[in-house]
Amino acid sequence: MFSSVLSAFIFGMEAVPVRVEADVSDGLPSFSMVGYVSSQVKEAQDRVKTSLKNIQIELPPKKITVNLAPADIRKEGAGFDLPVAGAVLAALGQIPGEQAANIMMMGELSLNGEIRGVSGVLPSVMMAKEQGCRACVIPAKNLKEGQLVKGIPIIGVSSLPEMIQKLNKLHELKDQKSTWNWEQEPVGYDVDFSDICGQESLKRAAVIAASGMHNLLLIGAPGAGKTMLAQRIPTILPELTMEESLEITKIYSIAGLLPPDKPIIRTRPFRSPHHTSSAQALAGGGRIPKPGEVTLAHRSVLFLDELPEFSKSSLEILRQPLEEHCIHLSRVNGTFTFPANFMFLAAMNPCPCGYFPDQNRCTCTQREIHRYLHKISQPLLDRIDLCVEAPAISWKEMTGERSGQSSAQLRQQVIKAHSIQRKRYGNGGILFNSDLKGRDVDRYCPVTPDARKMIEQAFTTLSLSARGYHRILKVARTIADLEAEEVIHKKHLSEALAYRMLDKKYWR
Repeated sequence: MFSSVLSAFIFGMEAVPVRVEADVSDGLPSFSMVGYVSSQVKEAQDRVKTSLKNIQIELPPKKITVNLAPADIRKEGAGFDLPVAGAVLAALGQIPGEQAANIMMMGELSLNGEIRGVSGVLPSVMMAKEQGCRACVIPAKNLKEGQLVKGIPIIGVSSLPEMIQKLNKLHELKDQKSTWNWEQEPVGYDVDFSDICGQESLKRAAVIAASGMHNLLLIGAPGAGKTMLAQRIPTILPELTMEESLEITKIYSIAGLLPPDKPIIRTRPFRSPHHTSSAQALAGGGRIPKPGEVTLAHRSVLFLDELPEFSKSSLEILRQPLEEHCIHLSRVNGTFTFPANFMFLAAMNPCPCGYFPDQNRCTCTQREIHRYLHKISQPLLDRIDLCVEAPAISWKEMTGERSGQSSAQLRQQVIKAHSIQRKRYGNGGILFNSDLKGRDVDRYCPVTPDARKMIEQAFTTLSLSARGYHRILKVARTIADLEAEEVIHKKHLSEALAYRMLDKKYWR
């Protein structure tokens, strides 16, 4: 007897439909799996046989063949356990064939018949809806994640007997509605900008960076508060929209990093990989790549602390995603494109000991300082819009009353600037000032005659590249937006230029 169910395989950022077919026929007793499956998927036959035995379902002494189509894509992962079991049960008559037809299944089996959660449920359910499936059978642990997709019945099961029971009564389950609402998920952070003592210049730079989604580099001595400030930047960014939440949740579902108690991500992730992270960890690695740090920071913040301590190959990987807001990875199996539209933050000391240019405290030689700083290439520096020095905190600032603005107050400034940008760019494919391309800068960044003279002089004096020139104008555009000015004035351009002077100080 023949039967088939639908399953899915995560290939890059997309779920690829896989038809799981089972045939039970006369012949020598055997259980074989075909269809270009990995050894991990092939192990499903042992898990399925043992699970069925332990729930008192004996396989007949017949030839059982399971095929995973299409056969030209190598299948990996433990999510095929449940569809293999479902197809075999339908072929044995334990589940009516018409009930199993056009049903999407995924899940991992334990040897006692329990069903464990798997990664990639959200994109798989989205694919099932596009394919016109009647329903989706997924692990109960992934139920809330699957219910994010509206318009298709989602059946959560925790064991094989429960799956058999529910599929035999599928008509009674079609009208099940989720009582869970994504807006009920709490949104909050454990940190706040009011925790920071002093450092008003850093706070100003953080607000500008968040308002235009500009890249920011913090340079200063150890203990100046660089990391502390970076950790609080997500708190001044606007709350995620439903579309952004689903987009980020899909990425984390594919990566297997979605918290079991949070089916949807409501707060902007703050990714801060250690400086020993490899280039593959940042970009995404594997024979079939999974999202790396640049993708996990999509629509949010990627923070690299101790920037010069990262390997040069890891840092140079950032150049493409910082420019194109996506990353392309080529493998033998194909070319994969992952989203990588993030705000890049970095922090570093000015020298190995951290106290340059204070000659009374710095113990580094000029050669050591030069080698340390020049681990960061000029092309990467050109892609950083703001470079700010973090001064040491005074005793008065540290022990005095903390009267700085809170994250909620600063967020209102950022939201106001974002709304101005949305109104200006409309549906032209540009979201923030940092997204402006060379041809758009002249159109959207008008400057006064005085400001034009200043930028012309700075271009020659500072030996700016074309990219550096455009980034200065984009930062000035954001500063003008914070003051609700249509035209960029000299004061706006002067402040934007000041944020480009620091890299000339250290990398002269």
